[in-house]
Amino acid sequence: MTTLLDLCSLVRSKNAGPFTLTFDFMCRDEAALDALVAADVLTPERFAGLYGTRPEDVAITVHRHARAVKVSVPRPVVQGAIYDNDSYAGQQYGPLMDLEFSVPEDS
Repeated sequence: MTTLLDLCSLVRSKNAGPFTLTFDFMCRDEAALDALVAADVLTPERFAGLYGTRPEDVAITVHRHARAVKVSVPRPVVQGAIYDNDSYAGQQYGPLMDLEFSVPEDS
């Protein structure tokens, strides 16, 4: 089994404004990016389930030149609101770190 840290040199979450969380998955090299994309582990359904939104509200972009995948979702609570327990969204990637998945052999 593979984890995100096997393929990525950096996994982070942060705010993309007060209403959006964004996740960056920066791969070690092109082969790692190809493996991450082929594994189909970063899906709208997965992020919707983890972050309490609808799959159609999840944006996923592959940036080949940067060897990265960016995922953006609506924040469950507006940044700075009374119930916001992570104002900078720097800890939101946590639930993804134990994720194990298979990479297709031909990637």
